[in-house]
Amino acid sequence: MILIADSGSTKTDWCLVDKGALVKQVFTKGTNPFFQTEDEISSEVEHNLLPFIEAAKVEAVWFYGAGCAFPEKNEIVRKAIARHLDVPIEVGSDMLGAARGLCGTQPGIACIMGTGSNSCFYDGTEIVSNVSPLGFILGDEGSGAVLGKLLVGDILKNQMPAALKEEFLATYELTPAIILERVYKKPFPNRFLASVSPFLVAHLDVPEVHSLVLNAFKAFFNRNVKQYDYQHNPVHLIGSVAWYYRNVLEEAAAETGIQIGTIMQSPMEGLISYHSEKK
Repeated sequence: MILIADSGSTKTDWCLVDKGALVKQVFTKGTNPFFQTEDEISSEVEHNLLPFIEAAKVEAVWFYGAGCAFPEKNEIVRKAIARHLDVPIEVGSDMLGAARGLCGTQPGIACIMGTGSNSCFYDGTEIVSNVSPLGFILGDEGSGAVLGKLLVGDILKNQMPAALKEEFLATYELTPAIILERVYKKPFPNRFLASVSPFLVAHLDVPEVHSLVLNAFKAFFNRNVKQYDYQHNPVHLIGSVAWYYRNVLEEAAAETGIQIGTIMQSPMEGLISYHSEKK
């Protein structure tokens, strides 16, 4: 059996797979070697994963996670898992996991659109080109954090209808002072901004909201995807934003000449297929 993990900073999805079939799924806290030590990751594996799987039957581990884009960081995760599982362990980025989950063994353009956004050109095995996402201040176009940033900015600068502004502040129990504190003084402002972005989904019938979302997605395509060979390759997308905003996303793609392929909420189903074929 093989063990596949798809990890973000808040949650890790572990799937034990036998001959292409899901045997057991376990969720633990997220793993990010930029913010956690080897000991902390090891403890999470020991106490919240191992008791729920048949570790002796695991033959290999593929771990894809946030913060796993640098060899030295990947080694932290690998060593933490290796303390408990003496098997081959491959650690890769969440972008590589998304690419393999979306494209399998075929080349294509893979994109993540969740709290943050990212993209790459994938050759069927590895990432061969990546436009740096740059984070929600300089980039991350079309992400939940940037959608939230644009929404909050328009709310506070009275670019949205007055009734919508009142509804937004009441829905999230916010005031301008609280918003500024959350963005400029509290940790993880990207998470706060992403947490208010679902307000847009519920109000896409408002012209100003629709325009904000459409332009954000067009910026994602223009500033990222168009740096790859988008004219000869489909663009596949994964993540909560891609999933819940897919109608506007497809509209933005049509306006920018992008050919949309697959849109998925999670890469795990595709990763199970990929590694079952490659085994």
